[in-house]
Amino acid sequence: MPKKIPATTKPVVRVLPLLGVSHLDRLFDYQIAEEDSEAAQPGVRVRIRFNGRLVDALLIQRLSESDFEGRLAFIDRVISPFPVYPPQLASLVDALANRYGGTRSDIIRFAIPPRHAKAEEADLETTFEELGEIAEPDLSSWSAYQFGESFVDFVLEGNTARAAWQVAPGDDWAAAIAALGTKVAKSGRGVLVVVPDQSDVDVVESAFRKYVSAKQATVLNVSQGPQARYRRYLSVLVGQARIVIGTKSAAFAPVKDLGLAVIFNDGDDNLVERSAPYVHSREVLTTRSAQENASLLIVGHSRTAETQLLVSSGWAHDLVAAESTLRTRMPSMVAVGPYGLNFSRNLASGTTSFDGRAYQAVKSALDRGEPVLVQSPRKGYVPTLACAKCFTRARCRHCNGPLSLPHSHEQAATPSCAWCGKLETRFKCSECGSNRLRAVVMGSERTAEELGRIFPNTRIIVSGGNKVVETVPMAPALVVATPGAEPRVEDAGETESYYGAALLLGAGALLNRQDLRAGEDALAKWLAAATMVAPSSKGGTVVISANAGVPIIDAFLGWDVVGFAKTELAARREVRFPPAVHMAAIDGADAALDDFLEAAKLPEHAEILGPVPLPENLSLPGEYDTKRFGPAQRLLIRTPLGPRSELGKALRAANSNRSARKDDLPLRIQVDPINIG
Repeated sequence: MPKKIPATTKPVVRVLPLLGVSHLDRLFDYQIAEEDSEAAQPGVRVRIRFNGRLVDALLIQRLSESDFEGRLAFIDRVISPFPVYPPQLASLVDALANRYGGTRSDIIRFAIPPRHAKAEEADLETTFEELGEIAEPDLSSWSAYQFGESFVDFVLEGNTARAAWQVAPGDDWAAAIAALGTKVAKSGRGVLVVVPDQSDVDVVESAFRKYVSAKQATVLNVSQGPQARYRRYLSVLVGQARIVIGTKSAAFAPVKDLGLAVIFNDGDDNLVERSAPYVHSREVLTTRSAQENASLLIVGHSRTAETQLLVSSGWAHDLVAAESTLRTRMPSMVAVGPYGLNFSRNLASGTTSFDGRAYQAVKSALDRGEPVLVQSPRKGYVPTLACAKCFTRARCRHCNGPLSLPHSHEQAATPSCAWCGKLETRFKCSECGSNRLRAVVMGSERTAEELGRIFPNTRIIVSGGNKVVETVPMAPALVVATPGAEPRVEDAGETESYYGAALLLGAGALLNRQDLRAGEDALAKWLAAATMVAPSSKGGTVVISANAGVPIIDAFLGWDVVGFAKTELAARREVRFPPAVHMAAIDGADAALDDFLEAAKLPEHAEILGPVPLPENLSLPGEYDTKRFGPAQRLLIRTPLGPRSELGKALRAANSNRSARKDDLPLRIQVDPINIG
């Protein structure tokens, strides 16, 4: 092999090895050969020899000389001439690594798709305008919102505006985003839209297709093949793709001259990366907005406490419809008590109870030729049982487990214990002594069966689990769906498409979860369903199985989304939980937690809670021997609000020290996790 000659100009390159090791998450100096000098530009992928083996790295900087006093090795080669790690992405990754206490290589692995040589041969020269005609968008829908027109004008003038947009009932949020995004793209700036899942991607992409061609609105998500994903990433990188739509990984897309970033339904946990350092897409986009002076829209039918904190601090502003607009667009909202919509079958008589107001709402919608949405909080068939007289949950006499019905269509099916499987032939309520049972909290399939008895000549459609129905026709039908799997009503030409009524079952099942965000999540699920229903002027009615007078139910019935978000944020401040404070959850063995805390130089006023046993539904990453190291534990570190990276930097440094000591016990660090317990 011929001897390599150092480049004549700036022969030193500073690289970031992609090792995924905390204490090696830093820059190293190498030499670049003259033959590689032209291709070796900041941001390109290179191959280096590190600790005796070849590894991938990113070239960060070219220098004339190095501070390292020893002999510098040459990089092995430049893998690709494309600068896949541009300066704005590098700044973003640095900020997020400090924010979440993670390593840059972990974030980079998520942000940049793997290289595919064939993708680099694609046409990347054609400009955005040359890819197709661009229709003139209709921005009239923004007029329905207070300050909506001024927000649009401000964004289109190239200024930075940030808003929390509460979508009014029945409004087509995707169409409004597509109209504004197209206008921004026509002005020469970039647009980025991040949504929780593929169904939302399809909705947004379809909305943009009314104005731009398929190649002008680029979709990025992890489900694409390696070649397609990398080719689209390159088209964004070179500025060919000005409009980017995608799921959580798309939040990192290197959109040139980003003018507008949009995130929809930021409370959805699909927007949180599943591997360390568990980055939330909302944090990616808020950081980009600040670093790149891009406008930001946080969009949703509901609102998270995190978004409300941004509004209350003045960093973002409200974008809400006037109360008169809400009243015009809302369906009628009715609460019928916790048992009014359980379709709870009395096992002795074989009859099914159904609140009269709910029955009338369903019947009226079906008579008008409209589908009815029934939101069931869980999928499946088997219901749990309760006393028919006092509604106390029925328990097994042998192990105290919950009694349930087997998957049987026979009314005389014998209840059995869901834990030990013993049959219960002589039930007697422990509270009132009644021997009558009633089925409650039924899954979607059993709910569909009971509805079929009440409305015997009506088509029943079930959506949920691995059988999600995307659309239903504008025709009489009962659509039973789990939250998030509600089908859209197909566009019937010039006729408006909507559900004539919605029944929201099992409100208590959603609200009574042992989770800090139970109320927030429940409200989001209810509003997402209610916004698909016709306004009250057209007979639309939403019936929820809950008692009026409960604050969250009253907020739902009055569509007071902002009011509930303010209340939720105030409650978090009172108990000192995120987002009112910064909090990190550290999970691991007792010994690992002790060593970690000893090495950590935590910020002043940091408070340590725990350790306590790790919740049963969670497990540590990697191999963990419970018999050897004991049950996994969790501790929480809480600090007052301040610089977002202060706690993360301390955790990052402590984890680096732990890595340098070769402590290989599993340890998970999550900063401001979406679910704490």
